[in-house]
Amino acid sequence: MAEDTTVTTPAVAETPQADRAPRSGGGRRDNRRDQAPEEPKLFEEIVINIDRVSRVVKGGRRFRFKALVVVGDRKAKVGVGVAKGADVQAAVAKATDVAKKHMVTIPVLNETVPHEAEVRFSGAQVLLKPAAPGTGIIAGGVVRTIIGVTGIRNLLSKSLGSTNKVNIAYATVAALKSMVPKDEWLNAPVKAAKKPVAKKETK
Repeated sequence: MAEDTTVTTPAVAETPQADRAPRSGGGRRDNRRDQAPEEPKLFEEIVINIDRVSRVVKGGRRFRFKALVVVGDRKAKVGVGVAKGADVQAAVAKATDVAKKHMVTIPVLNETVPHEAEVRFSGAQVLLKPAAPGTGIIAGGVVRTIIGVTGIRNLLSKSLGSTNKVNIAYATVAALKSMVPKDEWLNAPVKAAKKPVAKKETK
């Protein structure tokens, strides 16, 4: 009689997917969720112009970049900076730091400038005039970019003379800096002081 040669192998229990070891790098998504949200920027930075400048040295020409940046908080503070760097990012970063160090506060009256101002810087001449509500910012180029980060919504302006963007930017900031608040005007209405009421003497 022939013997039965079949061998029975014990069944291997399949491990559930949850019990398996996690793959390498599986916690990347969790790390992204745990990151703290970025803080909102206090100042708005706008790059007005970038130029490539060269300098003649012994071995030839050395090229660098010059950036013109305006910084503002839309709450009557604005600053302009110019700086050079080996690349565009370095130039913009340096110009931003310069602009933040030289910020000026502007007196704003009813979302416009308090009075007319005309300033000449080098060959550039900028004229700023107050405007009625709903007029908007009537300006172009560099002047419009700078006024846009100050919080002023109504303004009339005119740029005369040189078209150099750096000179126009400095002239615009100088015109804004020369503004005098309404409380400090020489012909500002003075509020009459209230006279103290004499108390009746009781006998």
